[in-house]
Amino acid sequence: MKGTVGELGEFGLIRELTSRLTTTPAVRVGPGDDAAVVAAPDRRVVASTDILLEGRHFRRDWSTAYDVGRKAAAQNLADIAAMGAVPTALLLGLVVPAELPATWPTELMDGLRDECQVAGAAVVGGDVVRGDTITVSITALGDLRNHEPVTRGGAQPGDVVAYTGWLGWSAAGYAVLSRGFRSPRAFVEAHRRPEPPYHAGPAAAGLGATAMCDVSDGLIADLGHIAEASKVRIDLRSGAIDIPTQMNDIGQAVGVDPLQWVLTGGEDHAIVATFPPDVKLPARWKVIGGVLHPSALPQVTVDGAPWHTTGGWDHFGGPYGEGE
Repeated sequence: MKGTVGELGEFGLIRELTSRLTTTPAVRVGPGDDAAVVAAPDRRVVASTDILLEGRHFRRDWSTAYDVGRKAAAQNLADIAAMGAVPTALLLGLVVPAELPATWPTELMDGLRDECQVAGAAVVGGDVVRGDTITVSITALGDLRNHEPVTRGGAQPGDVVAYTGWLGWSAAGYAVLSRGFRSPRAFVEAHRRPEPPYHAGPAAAGLGATAMCDVSDGLIADLGHIAEASKVRIDLRSGAIDIPTQMNDIGQAVGVDPLQWVLTGGEDHAIVATFPPDVKLPARWKVIGGVLHPSALPQVTVDGAPWHTTGGWDHFGGPYGEGE
């Protein structure tokens, strides 16, 4: 597609974006009307929203528009799965400069569409406006399918802590990109396009998970949310966490202990949950700690001691993630 967003015009851009979409049986009315209609058989709708800002959450010299679309969809759909729900729909709010090549938003939509297909959802509508900085706002919806939501507030002393998905891969990829490299490719791609285990959220709910969240801000930070909401302490066993050989190699090359990435690196969107100790977990779940009664120690400890190394993501503080 040639030309810019300004040359294409608002309605021309909307036509191009919506022409690329697919649908699902849950979508009763899709793009093109005043609002979408999405089936909610459970009569409850799980909803989540996020904003990605160019220069803060992504860089065009590091990620393609397609990458940004996959990432934007993934981080929102993972929130739905982390409640024990099945993702159903996604809405897009897009701010773009008029001089932006028209191929950028259309490739973004391709990424959104394809990630939705992985999760079994569909893009059902949104809005586009002109602005100085590319901003991608996503709202995701999901269906609980007659199950109760799994919140952060149900962890009990004696529960085990387990995760499924990737930990530290995005942070390692960020470290590689920050130093001007593009390999190892698997870690760079993990940063550009996270792969949340969407199926694991509803499956964990079915297994009796007592608390759950996705790892978006870092394992310690996100487990801290569970510990605070549940009024418990969580202790992690560092020896139980697998660190791939290539991640160790990257850490040695850049002078970083890879355990730091695993414990404080965000944006992998793994699913971490607490389960009663007698639950038999499938092989894809890795038990890495336990839930304890609260104490004077921090709410999340590693091998029984505070983890003093800084890390994790805070939109008003940083440090990890700044720049993309």
